[in-house]
Amino acid sequence: QVQLVESGGGLVQAGGSLRLSCAASGIIFRIHAMGWYRQAPGKQRELVATIIRGGGTTYAGSVKGRFTISRDNAKNTVYLQMDSLQPEDTAVYYCNLDLYSGDYWGQGTQVTVSS
Repeated sequence: QVQLVESGGGLVQAGGSLRLSCAASGIIFRIHAMGWYRQAPGKQRELVATIIRGGGTTYAGSVKGRFTISRDNAKNTVYLQMDSLQPEDTAVYYCNLDLYSGDYWGQGTQVTVSS
């Protein structure tokens, strides 16, 4: 059984910063990638950023240059540093763990950016 525990969401003013964390536990063998997705009210879930086993990263165009994804392999933990937050970043952020054997999601953490 694999579990993902997210933390770090909250309310912040525009221009502020937040750091999300997601710790994976359970029976975990080879990790292909870990990442963050988000879903705003009335919208589909979208990719924010991913980091693959070898360290390569991918970002959505809307967050490139403002968000940074990183990973602690020893702790099976992925982080998302979010700077220069804007109201349009408001959403529930979900952690994703992509194993070669399956795909897992966290419960989501709310990020709200006030103008």
